[in-house]
Amino acid sequence: MIEISRLSTTDSDFDRRLEDLLAWESVSDAGVRERVDAIIHAVRKDKDAALLEYTNRLDRWEPGTAADLEIPAGRLERAWASLPGEQREAIELAARRIRDYAEHQKLADWSFRDDDGTLLGQKTTPLDRVGLYVPGGKAAYPSSVLMNAIPAKVAGVPELIMVVPTPAGELNELVLAAARVAGVDRVFAIGGAQAVAALAYGTELVPAVDKIVGPGNIYVATAKRAVFGQVGIDMIAGPSEILVLCDGGTDPDWIAMDLFSQAEHDEDAQAVLLSWDGDFLDRVAAAVDRLLPTMERREIIAAALRRRGALIQCGDMEEAVRIANLVAPEHLELSVENPEALVPKIRHAGAIFMGRYTAEALGDYCAGPNHVLPTSRTARFSSPLGVYDFQKRSSLIMSSARGAANLSRTASVLARGEGLTAHARSAEYRGGSGRASPQTNNS
Repeated sequence: MIEISRLSTTDSDFDRRLEDLLAWESVSDAGVRERVDAIIHAVRKDKDAALLEYTNRLDRWEPGTAADLEIPAGRLERAWASLPGEQREAIELAARRIRDYAEHQKLADWSFRDDDGTLLGQKTTPLDRVGLYVPGGKAAYPSSVLMNAIPAKVAGVPELIMVVPTPAGELNELVLAAARVAGVDRVFAIGGAQAVAALAYGTELVPAVDKIVGPGNIYVATAKRAVFGQVGIDMIAGPSEILVLCDGGTDPDWIAMDLFSQAEHDEDAQAVLLSWDGDFLDRVAAAVDRLLPTMERREIIAAALRRRGALIQCGDMEEAVRIANLVAPEHLELSVENPEALVPKIRHAGAIFMGRYTAEALGDYCAGPNHVLPTSRTARFSSPLGVYDFQKRSSLIMSSARGAANLSRTASVLARGEGLTAHARSAEYRGGSGRASPQTNNS
């Protein structure tokens, strides 16, 4: 039998055990930070030469020149053409659904005039250039390419730069094909902290970007944190999470496999089931034991379930909702009879999967909403990646003469209260109470 924690809200130590279960420290240790800082410094100083050195040393292949680090557009086309028809159709369908959903997220310009004729509004502008980090080598994450690149293109980003590590020079055809479908503009065969540094600061070959998105290992995450401020980043993601809230009416095998679907990511992934039906929890536990031996990644799943998995019995649905909001999971499945009635009570979740037929895996690949989601309880204040992450907003203010006269008095009082007399006099000039006017000639 797999050792997975069984908790009950009636346990005297429930709160402590739940807190221990949820605890996750995603910050890298001092050793990792020191190595990442050294890499960033080297890339800033030596640029392409540093990229060549790290590619040779860490990715175990030796480009002839820096130009060899760029994967030409024709190579993406060949990757696309080489895919079996079934894979091309799957990528195209997923891309279309992601694009259709993203189109609904676009922010629009708006403005209005107040009573004195002053115009106020907001102008929305896409970022100029975005960098996308994609895991490479034997790992194949074409879905990550689609989920990160398509919203950027829908937002209107004119230049999207993708970096992907190629251990031993190995290129992944699915990743390259997805980049072609998503509209990626340039692709470089670099990875790790050195790729993040190149995107943030630029080299002779790699152009500097305004924002870096996409998943990576602890070195990539640490580098993204280190360059934040020089560029924007999407998030510092922790391990994958799923929390299933079930009333006991769903097939236990389905729920067990939903838990597996996140636990198979890595040993730190978290899979939790909440139910007020104790017998159902027993049936799911039995399904876990029966199905686990059939899984290709059973060792990883078992380790994740032992370390951070749990089956939790609640008193009723209301208590289950309270715990779900406390957990603020990346993925929340509402596997209940009437999920739509429950949604208004959910305050914190990255994505909400509603009903018995909505497996979280659909959201990972092709439902349409983005699978880049806040983890480690950050859904309390963060949102899924979307078009809005690739747009920035500028405020619009155009004061009329009458508006300036009215507003300058308020601005003057507040500015003088702060001791900022230049602010006050600047407002007073426009409002007519100062000495200067637009017609003043100081020559």
